[in-house]
Amino acid sequence: MKPTRGRGDVVLPRLELETARLRLRPVCLEDAEAVYTSIRESIEPLARWMDWCHAGYSREDSDAWIASTRSGWEAGGAYEFLLFERSGRHVGAVGLNQFNRENNCANLGYWVRQSSQRQGYAVEAVRRIARFAFAEAKFQRVEIVVAVDNAASRRVAARAGATLECVARNRLLLHGVPIAAAVHSFVPGDLQRGDAAPTIRL
Repeated sequence: MKPTRGRGDVVLPRLELETARLRLRPVCLEDAEAVYTSIRESIEPLARWMDWCHAGYSREDSDAWIASTRSGWEAGGAYEFLLFERSGRHVGAVGLNQFNRENNCANLGYWVRQSSQRQGYAVEAVRRIARFAFAEAKFQRVEIVVAVDNAASRRVAARAGATLECVARNRLLLHGVPIAAAVHSFVPGDLQRGDAAPTIRL
């Protein structure tokens, strides 16, 4: 498989990551139905905080997201992973995007399907992909930007060990409305080595 480029001259092939309970792997075309099913199950909690999620979300939307995700990885502009339990059940997604190459930083986003929430999966995935951001993608800063009223996602960022730096006014546009957001960050050295897990080249 053709490798893709990360920061500077770092080459990033498609990689599979692991945690104690999860497999994180790049999106494949055959994942469209699993992603669609997870999102349809979770419309109410996701749509409140994510513009791309809405009551009319369709299988075609899932296909389009997978296509854009794959092209983003190929272009070295985003690294998105799906989350799977060891049984193979899809439970959500986590990714690095909005790369700022000049300052060598990236945004980290995540969601978990409704039936798998409150089990610590998001925290586990956030810590693993933050480690990937520094060790493999060679970023020097990762940000998690969360609407101030999104208590669940803010708890994930805090429990994953991200530092809350500020509440920024009009930091996000949500459903066309500017809102304040809590800005959390990781920098190299924030994460302990004890929960490291393998990286597998696909």
